[in-house]
Amino acid sequence: MERGAMIVAGFGFRSGATTGALQDALARAGGAAGVTHLATAAAKAEGLAGLSAALGLPVVSLEPEALAEQAVMTQSDRVAALYCTGSVAEAAALAAAGPGARLRGPRAVSADGTATAAIAEGLA
Repeated sequence: MERGAMIVAGFGFRSGATTGALQDALARAGGAAGVTHLATAAAKAEGLAGLSAALGLPVVSLEPEALAEQAVMTQSDRVAALYCTGSVAEAAALAAAGPGARLRGPRAVSADGTATAAIAEGLA
């Protein structure tokens, strides 16, 4: 990995989403290998505490403005109405990974449908 490289797993999830659902979404998005940070909307950050502890990774909490500025691959009308972005997972990953960050792919959804994850790479 390049010096200063950040690999961020961004998450969007419903209240009540389990750590298992978050882990499943992350696995479907490409897995935790190499990931340096977890990220989500500030209003949801507490929901990543279990996954953060399990993986030993810090959580980046992002304000709505930071999410709204990101160009995402996925467009959900429901999510856009709530968060001004088509995908919280994709926007969080991009915002936390920094300027010029790129998504590895579109968000992935957990088997139970309660969590989404996307991975972005950028330079710290």
